[in-house]
Amino acid sequence: MDSAVLTRDYREHLAELERSYGEVLTQSGLDAIVIHSGTPKLRSAFDDQYWPLRVTPHFQHWLPLSAADCALVVRPGRRPRLIWLKEQNFWEKPAELEHDFWQSGFEIVPVGHRAEVQAHLPQVRSAFVGEDKPCAAEWGFSQEQFSPLPLLQRLDALRVRKTAYEELCLAEANRRAAVGHIALAEAFRGGDASELDLHLAYLRATGQDDPETPYKNIVALGANAATLHHISYGRTRPAPGEAQSLLVDAGASFLGYCADITRTHVKGSTPTAGAFAGLIAGVEQLQQQLCRDVEVDSPYEALHDRSHHYVAQTLRDVGVIKLSAEEAVDSGVTRAFFPHGLGHSLGLQCHDVGCALIKPRADNPFLRNTTRIAERQCFTIEPGIYFIDSFLSRLQDGPHAGSIDWQLVEQLAKLGGVRVEDDLVVVGGGAVTRNLTRQFLPA
Repeated sequence: MDSAVLTRDYREHLAELERSYGEVLTQSGLDAIVIHSGTPKLRSAFDDQYWPLRVTPHFQHWLPLSAADCALVVRPGRRPRLIWLKEQNFWEKPAELEHDFWQSGFEIVPVGHRAEVQAHLPQVRSAFVGEDKPCAAEWGFSQEQFSPLPLLQRLDALRVRKTAYEELCLAEANRRAAVGHIALAEAFRGGDASELDLHLAYLRATGQDDPETPYKNIVALGANAATLHHISYGRTRPAPGEAQSLLVDAGASFLGYCADITRTHVKGSTPTAGAFAGLIAGVEQLQQQLCRDVEVDSPYEALHDRSHHYVAQTLRDVGVIKLSAEEAVDSGVTRAFFPHGLGHSLGLQCHDVGCALIKPRADNPFLRNTTRIAERQCFTIEPGIYFIDSFLSRLQDGPHAGSIDWQLVEQLAKLGGVRVEDDLVVVGGGAVTRNLTRQFLPA
């Protein structure tokens, strides 16, 4: 990471935020916006343990500071003011800052207690952005001033298109995640680690603690890969000598920005392992074709629809189905093997905002990106093929049961399923996209 480039791009990012927030303030009839950094949440109402802080994304859009109960004051034509709570706490030590290049862009006001923040807030028409209602009330904000929905929608819209600084952060997050994926592929091929072993190895390779990851790592061996969000890591090591599969959906963060990457592996010399390797190769091929198919101003849902035709052809090529691709899609057979959406917006949140304002069609209930593809968007492309018992049982009882090779399905189901996922930024022009993942994690 070139620190000079990061600093330069951040200054441009900050200038763009100051300009765009000025427009939002005018549209909202406000003189200032106060963004709360967030408050740790209780794990349970029955004890006094807290979850690690998840910073308010609107706050982190401005600066990469992970500290509770800070306030960022944004006013048109004025330097943004950071009221930085540096409370003396003998229980915990604040996390070390990875970078401090951003500090010169702010008027920084240190305070020692949350109650002191209000004295440094402007006495103008303002709104509180955050989710801590008691804090907002403590700082003098009324219910009407607390995270008003029209304001949040305007601020969310600002995050749809990424700046050069954000692209740098997303790329660095991908680089860090790729290190973990490479380490796990080597560990899987070279030994018989349990899911928990592999999860811990990923954290070690990426230099992250579990709460620092963008989402809970999905590490699934064998049939567990058919559970799309499998996070109940098994402690048992698989028996050697059998066909074995591994699906890893795991990311990393950099200055608040997320990477979200999935890879699937198989080992073994049995016919089942060979057939599953063919399935992985097919999903890999169709995933890369979908990345090439991205077109500016085309609906993302149309790309999702196209993915079902590719999935159908892959199922046919591998021998799972005997239907034509058109028949498999029109009959809904592909949705039994590929039930989720093709991808989602990515940024400060793993499932970022602004690209799912329109509801998908009823037959695409889990699609999280329904926008028209535009330059500077960042999203994932993550097709998959799985063998999920509940869906398979419906197929067996349905009109197309005779068009499926159930013997092959039974063998492949032991290995769960396949997903391949990359993170893309739409750059326009001839290339259309920049694949943030493949530059660090090639096929």
